[in-house]
Amino acid sequence: MMKIDILSLFPEMFEGFLHTSIIKRAIEKGVVEIHVHDFREFAHDRHKSVDDTPYGGGQGMVLMCQPLLDCLKTVVDKDALVILMSPQGQTFSQKMAVDLTNEKHLIIICGHYEGFDERIRDYVDMEISIGDYVLTGGELSSMVITDAVTRLLHGAIREASHEDDSFSDGLLEYPQYTKPAEYDGAKVPEVLLSGHHENIRKWRLKQSLKRTYLRRPDLLRDRAFTKEEAKLMEEIQAELEK
Repeated sequence: MMKIDILSLFPEMFEGFLHTSIIKRAIEKGVVEIHVHDFREFAHDRHKSVDDTPYGGGQGMVLMCQPLLDCLKTVVDKDALVILMSPQGQTFSQKMAVDLTNEKHLIIICGHYEGFDERIRDYVDMEISIGDYVLTGGELSSMVITDAVTRLLHGAIREASHEDDSFSDGLLEYPQYTKPAEYDGAKVPEVLLSGHHENIRKWRLKQSLKRTYLRRPDLLRDRAFTKEEAKLMEEIQAELEK
């Protein structure tokens, strides 16, 4: 079972997240144990202060070392990987999510305000960003990490459910359809109704390649294509040039 501890100033933001859908079921199954800690409770003054003005001047408020690190010390152990949510961190990816499933204990620190005291980095193993934009705090991004990792844990969902996810093999996912077979004149592709599993597999691979080529060509730039994929890419490019 994986353990995830999240350090936040706004634990109430996680109430719905932890009690719905896959996360709720994974907790109930004992696949993952998730705790949210309010590091404001570790502040020493009567106002529960967690931030202060920056030395040297400047705009905004900076998170203080003491409350956050005192909280961290109560949950860290020898198995813990401490993650700081930061716009300066490595960009989160599906591969990173898969790598994180090998950890026994994740501790995720949610920043807030203008920034945090640089000395906090001395206690962190890695920094992660979920994209090149700035949020008011790390709570939402910590939920993204937690969700992406938890759904990959053994027993959280059927493994076949995420094997064809976008990015799982470096490609975007192929189009999906369900009943009815025709709606408002739009029909499900005949190949998906044929029952011919090999033809369906090839169609799905081609659609994944085509969708990736049109929407995220950067994902194909360094891809080592198989012979089948290379042939399908030639077909796709010929079709698009018509």
